[in-house]
Amino acid sequence: MGVAGGIAAYKAVEVVRGLTESGHDVTVVPTAAALRFVGSATWEALSGKAVHHTVWDQTHLVAHVRLGQQADLVVVVPATADLLARATHGVAGDLLMNILLTARCPILLAPAMHTEMWVHAATQRNVSDLRGRGVVVLEPAAGRLTGTDSGAGRLPEPRQILEAIGDLLRRSPSNDLAGRSIVVSAGGTREPLDPVRFIGNNSSGRQGVELARTAVSRGASVTLVAANLDVDPPAGVTLVRVSTAAELHAAMVARSNAADVLVMAAAVADFRPDTRAGSKIKKESGEATLRIDLVQTVDVLADLVRTRVGARPIIVGFAAETATNGDELLSVARGKLARKGCDLLIVNDVGRAEVFGAVDNEVLVLGSDGSMTELSRRSKAAVADGVWDAVARLFAGRLAVDE
Repeated sequence: MGVAGGIAAYKAVEVVRGLTESGHDVTVVPTAAALRFVGSATWEALSGKAVHHTVWDQTHLVAHVRLGQQADLVVVVPATADLLARATHGVAGDLLMNILLTARCPILLAPAMHTEMWVHAATQRNVSDLRGRGVVVLEPAAGRLTGTDSGAGRLPEPRQILEAIGDLLRRSPSNDLAGRSIVVSAGGTREPLDPVRFIGNNSSGRQGVELARTAVSRGASVTLVAANLDVDPPAGVTLVRVSTAAELHAAMVARSNAADVLVMAAAVADFRPDTRAGSKIKKESGEATLRIDLVQTVDVLADLVRTRVGARPIIVGFAAETATNGDELLSVARGKLARKGCDLLIVNDVGRAEVFGAVDNEVLVLGSDGSMTELSRRSKAAVADGVWDAVARLFAGRLAVDE
């Protein structure tokens, strides 16, 4: 784990602690500037290993080559604008940069810097080049920066970085979504009845969040259109908050033309109140019922399919269904796939097992080409990888046709 010279280096302490407590063997390689923020004693106490930052240490072991060659993963927290620039151009001025050049394992960089530095054309070009080579560069968070400044450039929280690291270590290295622009919707929409009540769907947003995070770990640039989540959004995504079906529809349509993949994992309420009361509806004494007129909301998935041009973007839908048996579920799902017209439909049987809010899931992945893949019960992160495997096969098939 590399540490560059930024004030966010103090947060890297929690990342090292989380990795060692999970049983990982961690070697910390700070830059000389990083040691001005957090000293060697801290890194050595947490990692249980001596800390070196120059190629002139341990020369008999050829550490500047060996560390990169033997690593299963290289992480840099924080990755400053200076480090991103040097990594892009292969400048090998210290031990950490030599490791980045010799590593043949996945590399994850967690940027942290002031907003002006992050949005600068030079930094954005460097990030684009690194991602094009397969390096996972997380999108920084937005929030309080050094001093009184606030904006994009804040280091993601250590827990989020650890989750991103977990994705890279959980499966074989994959960079099959590198360069792809992906938009994922997640959570449940809420249609207001009055200022305090709403109609909505039962959804935690966990599966959509896992889809977004695993896409980042596979090299994609990800936008997460988040309705109402019971879980925190992942690091490394561009976050767009919405609430109603209309807001979610507008956000997805606005980003559809520039996307390579659209994933509709959000649970969109099918109906909304015909009118929204301006004040709280009172429970009148003696009245046992309340009449609410409902109207249909926009069918976001069908509209995205209807308005796309050609075969781009790939569109993935989700269907939460109930059925008495597997044959009925498959029949209902195939009918829905035909009506919606999407490329892939991910089908949950929500009647036979806990799905909403659970950490595990089991789904059918149906393709418009007649294909079917059953993903037996597994973590929602592993389900997400199964979905991306199917998407990657579609990309590969279309590339073969184009050639």
